[in-house]
Amino acid sequence: DSNIKALQGLNFNIDQGKTIAIIGKTGSGKSTILELIGRTYDCSEGSVEIDNIDIKKINLNNLRNSIGYVPQDPFLFSDTIENNIKFGKKNATHEEIIFVAKKAVVHKNIIKFNKSYKTVLGERGINLSGGQKQRISIARALIKEPKILLLDDCLSAVDTETEEEILNNIASLRKNKTTIIVSHRISSSKNADNIIILDKGKIIQEGAHDNLIKIDGYYKKLYEKQLQENITN
Repeated sequence: DSNIKALQGLNFNIDQGKTIAIIGKTGSGKSTILELIGRTYDCSEGSVEIDNIDIKKINLNNLRNSIGYVPQDPFLFSDTIENNIKFGKKNATHEEIIFVAKKAVVHKNIIKFNKSYKTVLGERGINLSGGQKQRISIARALIKEPKILLLDDCLSAVDTETEEEILNNIASLRKNKTTIIVSHRISSSKNADNIIILDKGKIIQEGAHDNLIKIDGYYKKLYEKQLQENITN
């Protein structure tokens, strides 16, 4: 109802099993794309299609069951860590829970709590750091083994070294499955098969990391800026 066009003339394809990254400033439309894929709301023009079928024609439960979604600000229940991860797969074994926690690089944090995986979280996970909350949410999405994984800037609270380890783990786990990574950090996007750069709801650049850093434009400037920040730190 804002009369603002969140996305304009946007058109791209993702082949099954590929990873794409979406980069852009705040308000450029990155999260909107993920919300359209999960049908939080539907687009007013055009369509979102999976296997050439408009997702409005796909059973909503079936669609959402095939998607794992990790938001930037994760929602955790006032329940045990174990049950928060199991929310992605109700019949998961303890071994499966530990496996995905290790892949999300949060296992070592969890076992330091007095009750380990049986630790009860406060409301919205108040007794965890931002990075721990994000990583538990990632474990919850991974245990579901979704066909489509949507990561909405969900590594913003972890350091770049941990981020790289998590992304490498996700890549090894998700061969032949589709992953979309939304981020403002080049470190999250550099290994994606394709990178889309948005500005005011439009694609202003697209390509692989190695090609984009050779072309003058938004991506190269952001890369050089973040590279300098890392050297300074």
